[in-house]
Amino acid sequence: MSNKPLTDKIALVTGASRGIGRASALALARAGAHVAAVARTQASLEELDDEIKAATGERATLVPMDITEGDGLDQLGLALHQRFGRIDVLVHAAAILGPMTPVAHIEPKHWDRVLAVNLTATYRLIRATEPLLRASQAGRAVFLTTGRVERPRAFWGPYGASKAALENLVRTWADELEQTQVRAILLDPGAMRTRMRAEAMPGEDPLSLPDPSEIGPLIVQLAQTDRGLPRSNVVFDHSAPAATPASA
Repeated sequence: MSNKPLTDKIALVTGASRGIGRASALALARAGAHVAAVARTQASLEELDDEIKAATGERATLVPMDITEGDGLDQLGLALHQRFGRIDVLVHAAAILGPMTPVAHIEPKHWDRVLAVNLTATYRLIRATEPLLRASQAGRAVFLTTGRVERPRAFWGPYGASKAALENLVRTWADELEQTQVRAILLDPGAMRTRMRAEAMPGEDPLSLPDPSEIGPLIVQLAQTDRGLPRSNVVFDHSAPAATPASA
């Protein structure tokens, strides 16, 4: 197999400035893809770009934006169409934890913000990128989810609810794509050494958790068109001993 199996592929990664999004962007770039990296912070994107340039000799396309700006996502879709005509890989890693508090104590503004970032932005991203993924020979769209969907826990209400809704939305979209070459994938990365995990579990030793870079090879595997995904509607549980697909 080539050391760069994603040569000439176009990959769009949200939440690319840190954590799993950053690790995904780096892994995809090292596998040969041209990465369009989306995050709110220009400086963090420039640091990512420098690392990609050092590793591959190529530059990324940097997209500093807040993904809750739906019109901005529409404009991004148009810009990608005009420049590339398609995207081959989408990794949607952008998300926020929200307040860790009892459901009855959640402030409406905090609830609305979590839903805007974790759910509504997902719908707007799908809306903006479906034509681009359909233009690929075999588009792959990977969405990050969480074990809190299947295992709710006290104080995780906004995050868990938003991710449960995201799963339903992606599964619905995946079913709609069944007769196309596009595959939508839900990926539960398990506990990893990220800022979000540190916010949620401040007493936990971060060195006891895997670094986000460890998920990079799986992201590259899922992005490849010759991996024979059985359906568009699959879930990969990275926290399991082996990441195997399970139909919805």
